[in-house]
Amino acid sequence: MKMDLPNPLDLTRAAAAFAALGSEQRLSVLRTLVRAGPEGLSIGTLGERTGVTGSTLTHHVKILASAGLVTQARQGRSIICAAVAFDEVQDLADFLLTECCADSTDTDQEYG
Repeated sequence: MKMDLPNPLDLTRAAAAFAALGSEQRLSVLRTLVRAGPEGLSIGTLGERTGVTGSTLTHHVKILASAGLVTQARQGRSIICAAVAFDEVQDLADFLLTECCADSTDTDQEYG
């Protein structure tokens, strides 16, 4: 079954997410947050686990948040937690796989 092409807004959102992941440090931050699960990590712990700290970490988290891949929330007065936006990460994976093998003539290679 052939699926419709994604609309331009989906392409724009996917392009922004992939652009945000175009840095080894940002990819490391996202992978670390995925491993941490929905409860996320404090900025300090995230920095310890990734080796990215200070303003560099803040910059990378901001880019990931702008792309909709990471959410941030303040807990208490001084601890900032960052948690991955799992729905957005799943949407990104689905974006890549939705049309897998749609134009293939070999129907045995279709995904899902």
